[in-house]
Amino acid sequence: MASSEQLALVAVTKVLLGPILAGLYLNLMLYGVSVTQFYLYYSSYAKRDKKWMTYFIALLFVADTANSVFNMVYVYGALINNFGDQTSVTRSNWVFAMDPMMTALIGGMVQGFFAWRVRVLTGSILACIVTAVLAVVECLGGLGTGAAVLYVPEFQKFQSFKPITVIWLVGSAAADILITVVLVWYLRRQKSGYSWTDDVVDRIIRLTVQTGMVTAIVACIDCVLYLASPDAYHLTFNFMLAKLYTNSLLSSLNARRGWAFTSGSQPSGSRDQRRAAETISLGHLQSKNARPQVFVSVESHQITDNEGSYETKVAVEDGVPYPTEFAPPPPGQYRPDRKDSSGQAM
Repeated sequence: MASSEQLALVAVTKVLLGPILAGLYLNLMLYGVSVTQFYLYYSSYAKRDKKWMTYFIALLFVADTANSVFNMVYVYGALINNFGDQTSVTRSNWVFAMDPMMTALIGGMVQGFFAWRVRVLTGSILACIVTAVLAVVECLGGLGTGAAVLYVPEFQKFQSFKPITVIWLVGSAAADILITVVLVWYLRRQKSGYSWTDDVVDRIIRLTVQTGMVTAIVACIDCVLYLASPDAYHLTFNFMLAKLYTNSLLSSLNARRGWAFTSGSQPSGSRDQRRAAETISLGHLQSKNARPQVFVSVESHQITDNEGSYETKVAVEDGVPYPTEFAPPPPGQYRPDRKDSSGQAM
């Protein structure tokens, strides 16, 4: 029969190393997604994006890989190298302390990138500064949490440094929520009333909400569990937080491939049939003086009726597409300021 000490060790292992092992599983699964996203980015956009952006993504991937390596080294040491040693079960070490530090660095990098995107798209210096400040606060909070782990290595005493950990996790969630709200507000203002462009804008909004709110929700759950229990259940969510940040950035960059598509619509009746090739890019990054907005470039618009066919070019002004030749505008989009060659309003 197992002794009381062995039973106690098993119970402690379940509530401390059990959540850590579950978090490692989620961390490695999400790392596989990160590898795929990283490959897609470098195969599609590495030669098209600016050099600093490709270097930034490479640095982010290296940090993400290091985070997984540190987590695996810690779990292997606790469960294999020091199997049966109660001290290794109840105490952390410097390898474990690297998790909050690496997570804070990765989160700060991603939020800093989104702060730059907010500045480019909206032109709001205030929103950019507030987001950047929150990113710095959460990064410093995570580094401070890692230092506190080195100073107080016992898992059961982790709640003795609540303030710095709460600053880290709440600051992280606040930055994510702010980024999501600002980008969604800006994108909704870019809707033109044209169904084929509004559908693409709606897709970008959904992606922004999904990627931004997931990290915020996980950070909040991590914080609540940390405050509610001295056990290590919160570490399950903490171990996967870095991967969520990496994937949120990579998925938003790789989603640009999905914003270039061909859409067709056929209104009621057999009068016309439209096919438009549309491309949306977030922000005009070529010139610092260009006003940030969502640009829609429509290559051609083929309209066919019973008497024949002709082509019309569609231009964009202030984010709103309008025909420049002789095709009538869609219903509800009458443009008296546009005239054809005979002087008739379009």
